Amino acid sequence: MTEAFTKLVDLAVDRNGGVVEAASDDFFAPKERLNLAEDPVTRPGIYTENGKWMDGWESRRKRTPGNDWCIVRLGLPGRILGVDIDTTHFVGNHPPEASIDAVDESREGRDPKDWVPLLHRVPLKPDEHNYYEVADAGRATHVRLNIYPDGGVARLRVFGEVTPDWSAVGPSDVIELSSLPYGGVPIACNDEHFGRTMNLLQADQPSNMGDGWETRRRRSPGYDWVVIRLGAPGALERLEVDTTHFKGNHPDRCSVDACLLPDGSTDLFEECYVRVLDETKLGPNALHRFSTLENTGPFSHVRLNIYPDGGVARFRVFGRISPRNA
Repeated sequence: MTEAFTKLVDLAVDRNGGVVEAASDDFFAPKERLNLAEDPVTRPGIYTENGKWMDGWESRRKRTPGNDWCIVRLGLPGRILGVDIDTTHFVGNHPPEASIDAVDESREGRDPKDWVPLLHRVPLKPDEHNYYEVADAGRATHVRLNIYPDGGVARLRVFGEVTPDWSAVGPSDVIELSSLPYGGVPIACNDEHFGRTMNLLQADQPSNMGDGWETRRRRSPGYDWVVIRLGAPGALERLEVDTTHFKGNHPDRCSVDACLLPDGSTDLFEECYVRVLDETKLGPNALHRFSTLENTGPFSHVRLNIYPDGGVARFRVFGRISPRNA
């Protein structure tokens, strides 16, 4: 069973700017594969000069006391809520145990060596996702994966909530309130059969049809929708709905609603929404920009409705943060 926290942002993945900075040893497989966005694969019968090709980070067999470790700088600093220590394809060479530490190196006066335990020593299963909730260590910029005593890990996923630095954003600055770096996150949708809602908020350009949010074909009345919690409440300036790569399966139309909820509220009642963008025709494989809005807020949550179904590559909400967040 996949843990609920996997719906959160992967703070460490290379696609979001994460970088593997150091490792005690990566003789058999390079440390840089530990945070790749792609799922690990296997290549039977393929060998490098050091041994079997493995898609992940793998150290040599340890013949001295101690354990191996790998440090990842988070691309999106934030509060970590759960991890996946993925040993897919590692059988007989996986570490039997692991732990994780974290540190916030941006904090003034903080010693970079002053690591805080995030996950105490836990068992790992071979060829499997190892999901663990973690202790609240506050904001983190780096994590250190410790393996006991050695072995290979395919991927490390670090799920949590982004904590943006609002000091660099002024009240007159128009920013992408929905973006992952500013703390935007999808919190609800009615369907994501072919593509995850998290793809909608990626900063890069869509690479293919699989790099977006796509629902199954609707066979009943109604429409599909996704709710985005903005990184901070703000007044909206413009919207972008991008259907790049979606040609025979783009939505026919879309509309956008929004609401302002108190901090921490999870109530998303229908009556709280107001219309921001009226039902509008969409074309295939195109970027649609909307600067004339029915209501501008301030809003904390935005709902994209698509009619009747289909795929959207990116959804961007631009605006100015409310004064209390400036």
